[in-house]
Amino acid sequence: MSRRRFLGAAGALGASGVTLPSILGSARVGAAPRPARRPASGDAGSLFFENWPEYIDLTEDGHVGTVDRFIEATGIDMTYSEAFNDNNEYFARIQPVLGRGETIEPDIIAPTSWLAGRLVMLEWVDKLPLDQIPNAANLRDDLVKPAWDPSGEYTLPWQTGFAGIAYNLEVTGRELTSTEDLFDPEFKGKIGMLTEMRDTIGLILLSLGVDISTIESFDEAAEAFEKLEQAKSDGQIRSFTGNDYISDLETGNFAACIGWSGDVASLSVDNPNIRFVIPEEGGTSWADAMVLPKGAANVEQAAKWMDFVYDPEQAAQITAYVQYVSPVKGVQEEVAKIDPELAENPLVFPDEETISRVHTFANLSEDVEAEFDEAFSSIVGA
Repeated sequence: MSRRRFLGAAGALGASGVTLPSILGSARVGAAPRPARRPASGDAGSLFFENWPEYIDLTEDGHVGTVDRFIEATGIDMTYSEAFNDNNEYFARIQPVLGRGETIEPDIIAPTSWLAGRLVMLEWVDKLPLDQIPNAANLRDDLVKPAWDPSGEYTLPWQTGFAGIAYNLEVTGRELTSTEDLFDPEFKGKIGMLTEMRDTIGLILLSLGVDISTIESFDEAAEAFEKLEQAKSDGQIRSFTGNDYISDLETGNFAACIGWSGDVASLSVDNPNIRFVIPEEGGTSWADAMVLPKGAANVEQAAKWMDFVYDPEQAAQITAYVQYVSPVKGVQEEVAKIDPELAENPLVFPDEETISRVHTFANLSEDVEAEFDEAFSSIVGA
């Protein structure tokens, strides 16, 4: 199971008890937290990192490899939790506490970039002690001062990836290259769209020539919502899904859909008919970013962790397991020592031309965010 395998699926709503509005962010349904605590000897302090499920390298005996290596290297007593299952749910949990000016228990959390940006705007996260994180210099150039953190002082990405078009060549009978292919009447009733608003609306906006990194109002995106609503009304869209689009692609229920690079990277190994492409008009990029919640108690230890996982050798251990795009420069060379074939996978190690064609959705104000969510919910849930 990769990180995005826990995204909420429309078909799983009844069984999971999750309502549609709660999955407008990045929802992971059905993931059980696996807290891991590795006590260390000595007085080097402690650290608590709350992350997404199945998003770090595990050993055969169930240990968290990177955590074990970190504790051995630093002597820091670390607790690693996988209790971060849904951006909106997590925000609802921490909002009352941080809103009162109090602190939450984790020293580090890893919200998706749009929520990280929201926390930055709300001033609910502290600046990173970058002077204590020399390996932060290994951050990929395209992630320096990103849209969600314009000053580059509050976040360091944990993992990244792209949204584009996933398709089954056996069903389409041809290669797909454009977001417009999703609206081709030839594929009526065999198209899937994601319940992740920023990826679905983002791809449509890019196909309309709109720069998603600068959007400030709902009016700028209204045409994309109208196009999506019309496609649903016309029967073009079979369903809106979370990560369960994978099974629909394999069975041929979907000819094509919006999907994530990391999912297709692992799927295409066994089924070469499953393809992924960044649309010629551009794709969307996402990142889950490490932040320090306001008032975090163990900042020095958090800095040591971030420095540790930004060492290319350590980052490669994570990449080899989760198979998403690492934010750390120099990882490809290290992965080649572990898995030479994976090191050549363009979905895990995209070239600069590919990276130049993906775009990050702008930070939205609280009011505009509510407008987007309401409009998207009315289409997806209608």
